[in-house]
Amino acid sequence: MEQSSTVFEMVIFAGAALTALGIIGIVMFIVKVRAAQKEQLEDEALKARLGALMPLNLGSFLVSAIGLMMVVMGVILG
Repeated sequence: MEQSSTVFEMVIFAGAALTALGIIGIVMFIVKVRAAQKEQLEDEALKARLGALMPLNLGSFLVSAIGLMMVVMGVILG
């Protein structure tokens, strides 16, 4: 039984690391959006810049959600 406990602990810690990575990506997205807003770009240029940043945003949320799922699975199954 001890072996399965350590496996689930590893899943929890890996999930926490993925969640932290996703949160770092979200913060990076916010910083880049704020920088783009401060540049006083034209409306179309700002939309293009934000459109280019959307994969970072969506990817960060995906990684964070997967990490949270791993944490929940580790806690429930462990």
